[in-house]
Amino acid sequence: RQQHDLHATFDEQLLADATAALLGKGPVQLRYRIDNTQRSIGTRLSHAISIGHGRNGLPDGSVRVHFTGSAGQSFAAFGAPGLQFHVEGDANDYFGKGLSGAVLSLAPDAHAPFIAEHNIIVGNVALYGATAGAAFIRGIAGERFAVRNSGAVAVVEGVGDHGCEYMTGGRVAVLGGTGRNFAAGMSGGIAYVFDQDGDFAQLRCNRDTVELEPLQAEDARELRTLLERHCAATGSELAERLLMHWQDMLPHFIKVMPSDYKRALARLALEQQAAESKRLDAVVLDC
Repeated sequence: RQQHDLHATFDEQLLADATAALLGKGPVQLRYRIDNTQRSIGTRLSHAISIGHGRNGLPDGSVRVHFTGSAGQSFAAFGAPGLQFHVEGDANDYFGKGLSGAVLSLAPDAHAPFIAEHNIIVGNVALYGATAGAAFIRGIAGERFAVRNSGAVAVVEGVGDHGCEYMTGGRVAVLGGTGRNFAAGMSGGIAYVFDQDGDFAQLRCNRDTVELEPLQAEDARELRTLLERHCAATGSELAERLLMHWQDMLPHFIKVMPSDYKRALARLALEQQAAESKRLDAVVLDC
């Protein structure tokens, strides 16, 4: 492990420290202190991974970095596969913008006096335009969380207004409250929202393009896995409580399902059934 103070050339330092992983010489683990004047941390490293290794990037966990402090805007923007970034502190706007395969986690300082699930820890427009990867956020996100997300997985403990706006893919689990206009224009992906107060459907969700459903067995399994990953990545006490009382808490979750996506899945299922039926008929005729 190495520890550095990041200066104006933080991306050059990070890139240099990760060279062994880029050259296929094994994983690296790094530690840095950061402040909010340092923006787009990790973007140059992601560029190097994309140039050298293509869209598949590096193996999972090739570059593991623990940051302590306050991350500036666009932290881990376009984060590539193989990166695993953890921030102990907080983060500004555009956290994980364009996330492209990296795994991000964010939790308060270990000595923070506040309760994480009751406080905002990341700014607005986190995960804007994300395409792949995962983010686990112990605390509340600002407005427009996961806007235009098309493939990333995320767990967060509350969001402001316009969460999952124009989302087209991926999975988002919200373990706390949401602001108004959740899911506006959402056409793909699935969101799971913990509706403890029972006002999500009437007051907080824009239902023009989505349907609200109870969780099925497959949904419950997927959600539980997400909470387990969130707990492991961030030490979330909220996720731990939900898992401890899982059967009692599960009915409070609502599945936000885009109508177009639901129809597309139904059509695909019919096509697969028809194809399987033809295959079985062909087998019978051959016999």
